[in-house]
Amino acid sequence: MNDRRDRFLPVTMEDVKAMGWDQVDFVLVTGDAYVDHPSFGTAIIGRLLQSRGYRVAVLARPDWKGPEDFRRFGRPRLGFLIGSGCVDSMVNNFSVFKHRRRRDVYAPGGRAGGRPDRAVIVYAGCARQAYKDVPVILGGLEASLRRLGHYDYWDDKVRRSILLDAKADILMYGMGERAVLEIAEALDSGIDVSDIGWIRGTCVKEKNPQIFDDDIVLPPFSEIRDSRTAYARSFAMQYRSNDAVTGVRLLEEYENGNYVIQNPPQPVLERMELDDLYALPFTRNYHPMYEAAGGVPAITEVKYSVTGTRGCFGGCAFCAITYHQGREVRSRSTESVVREVEEMTQDPGFKGYVHDIGGPTANFRRPSCDKQLTKGMCRGRDCLYPRPCPQLKAEHGEYLDLLDQVKQIPGVKKVFIRSGIRYDYMLADHTDGNRFLKALCADHISGILKVAPEHIAPEVLRCMHKPDQEVFGKFCRAYERTNKKLGKKQYMIPYFISSHPGCTLQSAVELALYLKETGFVPDQVQDFYPTPGTLATCMYYTELDPLTMEPVYVAKTMEEKQMQRALLHFHKKENRKLVRRALHQAGRDDLTEVLC
Repeated sequence: MNDRRDRFLPVTMEDVKAMGWDQVDFVLVTGDAYVDHPSFGTAIIGRLLQSRGYRVAVLARPDWKGPEDFRRFGRPRLGFLIGSGCVDSMVNNFSVFKHRRRRDVYAPGGRAGGRPDRAVIVYAGCARQAYKDVPVILGGLEASLRRLGHYDYWDDKVRRSILLDAKADILMYGMGERAVLEIAEALDSGIDVSDIGWIRGTCVKEKNPQIFDDDIVLPPFSEIRDSRTAYARSFAMQYRSNDAVTGVRLLEEYENGNYVIQNPPQPVLERMELDDLYALPFTRNYHPMYEAAGGVPAITEVKYSVTGTRGCFGGCAFCAITYHQGREVRSRSTESVVREVEEMTQDPGFKGYVHDIGGPTANFRRPSCDKQLTKGMCRGRDCLYPRPCPQLKAEHGEYLDLLDQVKQIPGVKKVFIRSGIRYDYMLADHTDGNRFLKALCADHISGILKVAPEHIAPEVLRCMHKPDQEVFGKFCRAYERTNKKLGKKQYMIPYFISSHPGCTLQSAVELALYLKETGFVPDQVQDFYPTPGTLATCMYYTELDPLTMEPVYVAKTMEEKQMQRALLHFHKKENRKLVRRALHQAGRDDLTEVLC
């Protein structure tokens, strides 16, 4: 490997001195172990700031019982940049049934317990205790999805903006590269953090702010805390304003005239900018200080994978990407991806297999349509739901060319696609859709294709914003037909979600019958997890579809959730009692012999 890629960012004061520094500009705090790979936000932000001349140190998994560890590098010149890690700390620490997890793949050796609950709030408090006058800036997924008043599943109540609970100065939301550079430049020029209120992609606090004609004033926090209808209305306003072209300032009032102001989103990074970002000198590995603990398990899936795209216009209701990365899709150039894989092949541990070239959705590589480039994403409609928009440009040609070029790199034996694919998008491509499916079956899976129809009942699919069952059926037939032509015996494993808003026991029974008839045996069944920032979580809390204000059925009791899950694994002996109970409650005792 190139020598410039053998150096990690400093993690101790000894490292700082070895760099010839007497002070760091930023301390980058994370709840994850430090992995210098572009799949980790800490690495991206740290390397980006480094490339612009800033002195950055990483404080990974700090001792949060007091402020001392936050003084490890001395007083940072410009500020603390604080995140919880790759996932929300509450999701990381608890299962959907609110049991504390026994494993943390982002921790040394996979051992759970080193990350506090509500890590962003805890870390911000420690930073403030360590140096009261140093700016505290929040970022990452946990902060982004909790940037305004939000329903919290673990407390079962609406919590304030995390900016307030963390007592921080600025919150960056979304993909933070542009925002963090603008903040760094402002601080470096001597502007007080309290005066940095204009940067897109950030939230700030202000008392009695001036309200302009284009601003959207959300229902005040006191109202969304006490009224589920008001909460749904507020979420819909936010959901429709999450676009860099059409987005405006959002203001949420708290007590005594205090407001949290969300500035409009930052424009997405364009291709050349993404290429430059992913060309930064990542070591693509965890820090050697974790070697004795057995490394960091999360590196396994991503070490030999390539992030090719950002953003997703799929619009799944249960996914937070819409609220965090946004719907605008951008991709790296073929040349950029090829260069990264060429470097990958020089790694001593590389065995010839590229695990993935993808992103939120592997087969999205371009904006959904030309109109959105200048007019923004449509506020009142999805690109693929309930059916592909007539303006949608479904195109796989460039992705196929990319995969083909990577396959030709010396040392590469196989290129897999493990990111999810949207089969409805593939079917909408009447030029290259069939060619993509043929290539997928011939070269890019290892005998099993994993896809995510999520459900088959119409009332559930409507709440999920997923295509009808007939679309999945059409894809299944095309997949079978393609493999037959290729002379391959390959299988498909579908993923399903139980207890999603809109799913009744009758809906779950319908899905169980479908599984029985088709012979699909779900490898995994994911119970719906109400995480901050998703449309489905708003439905779960309010029992309303915030985009239509129509009522939505929600399974909330543990008993019903367990019955819905059992129906999807009806073939397991240990589930028979629950399946019988579910069938009885659904008025379908006639199916007892069929499913039990």
